[in-house]
Amino acid sequence: MTGLRYVYAVCRPFGAALQAQLTGVAGDPPRVLTHHGLVAVVSHVPERDFAEAPLRAHLEDLDWLTETARLHQGVIDALTAVTTPLPLRLGTVFRDDSGVRVMIEAREDGFRRTLDRLDGRVEWGVKVYTETEPSETDRPAEKAASGREYLRRQRMRARAHEDLWEKAETFAGRLHATLSSYAENSRLHAPQNSVLSGASGRNVLNAAYLVPRGDSEEFVELVDRAKDDVPGMRVELTGPWAAYSFVEEGP
Repeated sequence: MTGLRYVYAVCRPFGAALQAQLTGVAGDPPRVLTHHGLVAVVSHVPERDFAEAPLRAHLEDLDWLTETARLHQGVIDALTAVTTPLPLRLGTVFRDDSGVRVMIEAREDGFRRTLDRLDGRVEWGVKVYTETEPSETDRPAEKAASGREYLRRQRMRARAHEDLWEKAETFAGRLHATLSSYAENSRLHAPQNSVLSGASGRNVLNAAYLVPRGDSEEFVELVDRAKDDVPGMRVELTGPWAAYSFVEEGP
């Protein structure tokens, strides 16, 4: 098939077959391209959408971007089930197979080092949210009788907020320390903006943990046991993912 080469990930050769019904970006099933003992997982994509200029325009189209990201992630998830992939950036495209091979040769040493470091490991994501807002009373708010009463209520409300955030941060810090001591590595990401993410509550922990695949069940149990530790806190676990947060070297 003609067309450009869309590259999802680089990995070592793997024996298991990908899902027969797996659909890649632009509807083309992913296939493997082997070079120097490494594998690039690719799809053929049309120039009309993935040449430099149209791709740049498409990346500004939220609907197109969402659908392409979904298909891209579907291939990465399928790879994660059978091997350790190194995901490449969304929209990584080359002119032909030769271009992909040149990329592998240029980055070969780094690919091999990272694959050695991440082999047999997956990423789990953990987020902690405050589910409730502090309030003075369950009764409908009454108009303050005086300016002094209004200021008193404002101080009480501010103190209640401070107490809630302090409790949330203490819980999140304790949970992160526990999970980090079990995981091989961890990354703290910036808290998510609830307006952008659509999640309810305030995000006080947004972390990723690198865990050997064989230890994942115990890691999940650790998170599950923490979920009821503090009322008003919501713990969300996602994964297992390809180790996106750990592709780059770090402590």
